[in-house]
Amino acid sequence: MPPAVSSINPSQGSVSGGTTVTITGTNLTGATAVRFGASNAASYSVNSSTQITASTPAGSPGSVPVTVVSPSGTSNATVSFTYTAVLPTVTAVSPATGPASGGTAVTLTGTNFTGATAVRFGSDNAPSFTVTSSTRITTVSPSGSPGAVPVTVTTPSGTSASAAAAYFFYVPAPFLTEISPSAGPTGGNNNVTLKGANLSNATAVRFGAAVSTFTSVSSTEVTAKAPPGSGVADITVSTPGGSSNPLAYAYVGGPVLLAVSPTSGPASGGAVVTLLGTGFTTTTSVKVGASPVSYVVLSDGELTAVVPPGPSGAVPLVVTTVGGTSDALTFVRVEAPVV
Repeated sequence: MPPAVSSINPSQGSVSGGTTVTITGTNLTGATAVRFGASNAASYSVNSSTQITASTPAGSPGSVPVTVVSPSGTSNATVSFTYTAVLPTVTAVSPATGPASGGTAVTLTGTNFTGATAVRFGSDNAPSFTVTSSTRITTVSPSGSPGAVPVTVTTPSGTSASAAAAYFFYVPAPFLTEISPSAGPTGGNNNVTLKGANLSNATAVRFGAAVSTFTSVSSTEVTAKAPPGSGVADITVSTPGGSSNPLAYAYVGGPVLLAVSPTSGPASGGAVVTLLGTGFTTTTSVKVGASPVSYVVLSDGELTAVVPPGPSGAVPLVVTTVGGTSDALTFVRVEAPVV
């Protein structure tokens, strides 16, 4: 008598196969094959003349007849097994942000990733991806436009849904337009204000290769503490959107005051003195004693200033630039003779 199949339990399973099913019927002893449609079971075991345990092969969505083959014949195709499409799901994207230029290494967590054929960020295919397990994929973001896009995984079973937890946000690159001041002392430690666009969530501010401490004020402003340095350094701001264009920042040495001429003048004020030295180009003030005075920078090594009135006697004279304050030279106020 040929075998006969009366039922199968469970009667449905994943298209990826591997579902363990129990086949019930008659005359099952000596079975030489168990088939799901045209495909042989991945494995099977004859438990008795009325029962077989089998593991389903992979299949396509839909129903297929289940048959048992023995030397006496093949059972009728009256019992079916239904393959159900188990779609992949993306439950987490890490990191969830990156530059619009692409190239961010991203890890996807979810389910049913085995056999993935595509990973997409919005409508764009990832340039590469690796399925490390059924629940994990490592991939690289393609370039995109600023904003959020769903990340989806496609397998032979279909494409994952655009879940709320499966979005990647493309961040626009930061851009600098202004730096103030644009120069400072070689010893650093002065405050510098950077202005531009897309500066939110700044991760680093650099003066050349030197990393600065900083505060994000807004999407258009960052304040930073200049580190020590020399020469001209390119200042850049980094955010999840990438690194900004550079703006030049000059490190300036402190001024050196070598001579003052004349060295004395009337206590009534008005004497015009010439100061000789170096580093005068970025002069911000000249003081005679505690009083700021008017001045004119003639060159990096020369400037003139007007001495204000004051009590007779010696007073210190100093020059301050963005690089610091010079050592003092002495100017002597002299009382006019009394006739």
